[in-house]
Amino acid sequence: MIDLHLHLDGSLTPEEIVELSRLSGVTLPTYDTQKLRSLLTFDGRGTLNDYLTKFDLPLSVMQSAECVEYAVRALSTRLKAMGYTYAEIRFAPVLHTAKGATQEEILIGAVKGLLKDDSPYNLVLCCMRGRSREENIRTVELAAEYAEKGVVGVDLAGAEALYPTENYKDIFSIASRLGVGITVHAGEAAGEDSIRAALDMGAYRIGHGTALKSKDLIDRIIKDDILLEVCPTSNVQTGAAESIEKHPLRRFLEAGVPVALSSDNMTVSDTSVLREWEKVKAAFGYSDDVFKAMTDAAMKHAFPMRIF
Repeated sequence: MIDLHLHLDGSLTPEEIVELSRLSGVTLPTYDTQKLRSLLTFDGRGTLNDYLTKFDLPLSVMQSAECVEYAVRALSTRLKAMGYTYAEIRFAPVLHTAKGATQEEILIGAVKGLLKDDSPYNLVLCCMRGRSREENIRTVELAAEYAEKGVVGVDLAGAEALYPTENYKDIFSIASRLGVGITVHAGEAAGEDSIRAALDMGAYRIGHGTALKSKDLIDRIIKDDILLEVCPTSNVQTGAAESIEKHPLRRFLEAGVPVALSSDNMTVSDTSVLREWEKVKAAFGYSDDVFKAMTDAAMKHAFPMRIF
């Protein structure tokens, strides 16, 4: 299995959150792991902004390099046990600096987490909508500086409807100039203009892209071999898709758009790549050959792997 769209803060188990509470000294609202799971998991449907509130708790216990190191190591160990052959774990260093750590200190912790587990995975650093230009530029610079130490790309994440993608064009022009791989959350909580802006910014992959409909944009994506990182369960939860059965995944595949099935957030959405496939297979009656084709597309579009 391969997962190209996997958020660190949305994929930690209740047991890992409890350990992070011990490491961080932050008191949790409950230490009952079943109750804690209900606080970490998004139940039902809402908006993307509703969904994003589920990240507050895990972020509260990951405000040091030591805690981020533990979190990356725990997730990568779990992925290996589940049979993932490759994954790109994404997170925003700037969201872990509330207690004074620098973005670089946080990133060093994440890299150590990969090294300790001898992980076959890599990191994607998220710039954040709504954060300052200076903070996001620093994230891009760090992605370039650590390109041979486990970092393979940058992303733009956060409240897409509130902070238009096009506002970040100058930041991602720096990423292009530095040769950093680019993926952008686009067309999830905003329309096709968000996807167009992401492509204009040099995106090689699009996170979600559920708003994609028009023939000219589909043709452009196919021509330029742009991959959609599709996450059906979270798309339904955030209202980007009406249901799994009505998810545009089938339309994308039939049009010839490259697609990689991804989990987005293993805990928040209570899922994995395999669970996503089981839902898609049941909804559309696909054979396992379709999953293989999406896995092959994911491997083809993975950012160039670096050697530590």
